[in-house]
Amino acid sequence: MTAPIYAIGDIHGQIEELERVLALIDADGGKDAEIVFLGDYVDRGQNSKAVVQKLIDGMAEGRRWTPILGNHDRYLTRFLDDMRVHDPATRPDLFWFDPKLGGDKTLLSYGVLAEVGMPLQPVLEAAREAVPQAHRDFLKQRPLMHLSDELIFVHAGLRPGVALKDQREDDLIWIRQGFLDHGGSFGRLVVHGHTALDHPEHAGNRVNLDGGAGYFRPLHAAVFEGRDCWLLTDKGREALRPIS
Repeated sequence: MTAPIYAIGDIHGQIEELERVLALIDADGGKDAEIVFLGDYVDRGQNSKAVVQKLIDGMAEGRRWTPILGNHDRYLTRFLDDMRVHDPATRPDLFWFDPKLGGDKTLLSYGVLAEVGMPLQPVLEAAREAVPQAHRDFLKQRPLMHLSDELIFVHAGLRPGVALKDQREDDLIWIRQGFLDHGGSFGRLVVHGHTALDHPEHAGNRVNLDGGAGYFRPLHAAVFEGRDCWLLTDKGREALRPIS
């Protein structure tokens, strides 16, 4: 029998939702359950700091947790490192502090006011003082993907036709076009987030678990046994099958 492995979609600072789905996993698989977190721990929601700390604490306690890197997580580390507020993989006019991206809420969770139009240097200095080094280290050390025998866990997706070892970071945390519309096999089933939906979706060759927590919809957790997938609810498992 294949051991179950759990996955949680994009969290975006929603600590209450994270606590809720972790309780669902505990009820289904116990405290020793293996969990992969699909990235985007910060931005838009009010409690990014609490989410990051929750993940750090769980790993320190020996929980079998593997948080991977999301594009929003990289926004935070790049700002703290180099004062970058734009990402070359997205629109050049989209500023990290813009509420559409939600960096303003992330820094506010650390007690730092950051708004579009404010001078960057004072915000950077305040942020470097406020964000614990442990949080910076945690986010910078996140892997880009996690593999099991049947599954590939990644934040955004894969570039079709490119070997896993040759995939680019920008694709792994940003890709949509070329991945979401690809109908072929990736070998393993790809489990990802990044592209917000109203509800998780099984596309046959991939499963998207981003149900829109970044837009204040419910966070979702799923359990996989081999390639079979179920969403976790307060009433138990709910099969997630490929769309026809």
